[in-house]
Amino acid sequence: MNTVGSKFNEIDLLLFKSGDEKTFEVIFDANYEAIVGFCTQFIPDVDASKSIAQQAFINLWLNRYKVERVSGIRAFLYTAAKTGCLNYLRHEKYKMHYEKKATAEKENRLNQEILQSFQFNRLEYIELEEMIQAAIEKLPEKCRVVFIKSRFEGKKNKEIAEELGIAVKSVESNITRALKILREELKDVLPLVLFLL
Repeated sequence: MNTVGSKFNEIDLLLFKSGDEKTFEVIFDANYEAIVGFCTQFIPDVDASKSIAQQAFINLWLNRYKVERVSGIRAFLYTAAKTGCLNYLRHEKYKMHYEKKATAEKENRLNQEILQSFQFNRLEYIELEEMIQAAIEKLPEKCRVVFIKSRFEGKKNKEIAEELGIAVKSVESNITRALKILREELKDVLPLVLFLL
């Protein structure tokens, strides 16, 4: 059977199932590259693909008594490799989600520390909000409308573009322009402004 070994037969299968390591080496040599190639179709990391393939062979060896036919060897390897790839992808997705969440938490904590580093009372806070509002009012009309919809109404650029009948590029350029103007207008209190905006 050329998918396992050029002369692999039912007798070899019995030897493999009984724990013959040389027979297992034949299976490994005949299938390893194919299983790695299968994994790399889904996992771009070659080292990770090799690790998944190796684990598939370990699982085959540990479960060799379950294999009933010669064709079952290759089927087992591909099934084990597929499961390994899915587990890897799930883990990577979870890791990315966790890292993103951790970064957001750090950013929020940093913002809180910046805010706390400024000792100001409620009156000063109100004055700061008034300063920001006054600076926003000075923005060119379209620039101001776009900025308010983006920062205070939480709308996405595409939504704003559709609502105002303008291009998404125009929305982006207006937001960039607004931020540039506000940074200049509020440069003396910029750390707090960045937190509040």
